[in-house]
Amino acid sequence: MYLSNPVLGTKEAYVPGLTQDFVSKTYGIPIDDVAKLGSAENPFGPSPKALAAVQLAAKIQSYPDWTARALREKIATKYGYEPEQVICGAGETEIMSWIIRGFSGPGDKVLMFVPAFPIYHMAAENEGRVAVFIGMGEDLDFKWDDYIAAIKDDVRIVFLTNPHSPTGRLISLANIRRVCEAAKNQLVVLDEAYIHFSNTNGGMDLLKEYKNLIVLRTFSKVFGLAGLRVGFGIADESIITPMMHLKPTWNMGALQVAGACAALDDDEYVAKTIDAIASMRRYVMDKIAALNRFSVVGQPSSNFFLLRIEDPALDSTKMFNELLKRGVIVKDGSVSFIGLGKRYLRIDVSLQKQMDRLIWALTDISNAA
Repeated sequence: MYLSNPVLGTKEAYVPGLTQDFVSKTYGIPIDDVAKLGSAENPFGPSPKALAAVQLAAKIQSYPDWTARALREKIATKYGYEPEQVICGAGETEIMSWIIRGFSGPGDKVLMFVPAFPIYHMAAENEGRVAVFIGMGEDLDFKWDDYIAAIKDDVRIVFLTNPHSPTGRLISLANIRRVCEAAKNQLVVLDEAYIHFSNTNGGMDLLKEYKNLIVLRTFSKVFGLAGLRVGFGIADESIITPMMHLKPTWNMGALQVAGACAALDDDEYVAKTIDAIASMRRYVMDKIAALNRFSVVGQPSSNFFLLRIEDPALDSTKMFNELLKRGVIVKDGSVSFIGLGKRYLRIDVSLQKQMDRLIWALTDISNAA
């Protein structure tokens, strides 16, 4: 059958993290002992307030408000903007696809650091856009001069992830400003999926300074609603209005809206999650520092970190498979992130039981190597 875009179907689709059920059945490990550390999910489960709201949202026989007005109003009030400046989608990824389609044309360039969240370049390539990759430094640090220099007239969209994935590095507001000021004719997309774990306010206030900026956030991480699929973007109304025309009419169901609205009120749950992840991040960093075959890239500010494999006898795919045999699910950097190579694993920060299993598994693999 004829495809209007020949790129479709020629590359591997997105590779999600494996499930606990798959690892349990494949390797005969009790499911409660499997440490799922490959999807950056909330180990405490969903926000209790969100769960209660979803269970009470019984009017699913009727079409929802096609604009998700209740959620847009709630988000606007929470962050100090107007509902007309907010758009909601089935996760951030749906909104990213509208951004690509609405603010660039076939053959236009889309800029990102590499490694990067793969949806950035996949969404661009699938729509006939050209992904432009700016490499990071030797220690996977940001090369800001190179990035700024790459913002040329044929670039239409500029992606930033804060904290960055897969490194977990935090981007300073000063460098976000540099990008926004250099991008005079481009849309800057600031993806803040993991910003809560940095214990900072992120770049939301920069929207008051830059009309070429959109900030994206998700309910999948700190709110524990990955299975509900809710994300949002805030920007100047001139950016949001065309996307409202572009988005599927009823992309947000009543359960999504009810759960997300309630989650925004669950400050106690959010604080509990942030504190626990920060504590376990320190815990696992100290444990890994004692292992001479592995190291952590930079100082992560997220609910994951990037593990560098120092032992030349090991690589990321071998480590990924050996960890699976020991009941630990991570992300193989060579599969999940373009340009990362075979020396890295992205690993979630979770509860102590899961962190201890990870350290045991890494130690056991080292001893067997």
